[in-house]
Amino acid sequence: MKNFKNIAILGTGNIGMSIADGLLASNAMSAESITLTRRKIERLDKYKTMGIRTTTDNLAAVRTSQILIIAVEPGQIDALLAEISPELRQDYHTIISVVTGVSIDQIAAGAKKDVAIVRAMPNTAISLQESITCLASNTQHESALEVGVSIFNTVGKTVVIEENLMGAATALGACGIAFFLRAIRAASQGGIEIGFHSKNALLIAAQVAKGAAELILKMDNHPESEIDKVTTPRGVTIAGLNQMEHEGFSSAMIKGIVTSANKAQSVYKKN
Repeated sequence: MKNFKNIAILGTGNIGMSIADGLLASNAMSAESITLTRRKIERLDKYKTMGIRTTTDNLAAVRTSQILIIAVEPGQIDALLAEISPELRQDYHTIISVVTGVSIDQIAAGAKKDVAIVRAMPNTAISLQESITCLASNTQHESALEVGVSIFNTVGKTVVIEENLMGAATALGACGIAFFLRAIRAASQGGIEIGFHSKNALLIAAQVAKGAAELILKMDNHPESEIDKVTTPRGVTIAGLNQMEHEGFSSAMIKGIVTSANKAQSVYKKN
């Protein structure tokens, strides 16, 4: 990160603020090297008190930054690109877009400059440095991926993918946060039904989910190998697992992810 000058996040809504939070928490960038833009600038007051530059002026942010993270709504990106295009410099600026459904070709057409472009799909756990971020770039600027990876590795883990998988990345990586949160909520509700107070039920469910994820990430095992360790013949674990499968647990999760991926793909085609 030391090889790059200032970063600007253009259109700092929820995901933009999560990126800023993550960068600060990881100490990857100093507050003074980050600029945030937003029309309702008063919503960025807490960042201003931290020493981050906040402004409504996108052009000023572009002039003082080498890395431009675009985090506006899909319907706003064309206007933003038209606005900042005069200030973009070839072989200097790198655009990293976290805008859902907008292709690299569309961004390039709007930028009207031969700048490096990366698409990134993080999730909101980026604010805790626990995001999974999928990244793709255009072939003529493969080196730009190194920029994106270096940024997003500071706030979680990264996977480089082909751009045609961005819809799938949206469903599994970004929407997936909601899916797993719903699973934790369901587990906590089950805990309440079997006797725990709600606060303890949620704590137990959340920590169990965290522990299960760590077993996969740190042990590098398949989930079923870890499941085998806690299932015994005629045991309570296999009884619960089988009942969940009878009720369609795995099928529901798979269908939800596929449905979200199909929805994301249809949004991409419209844009």
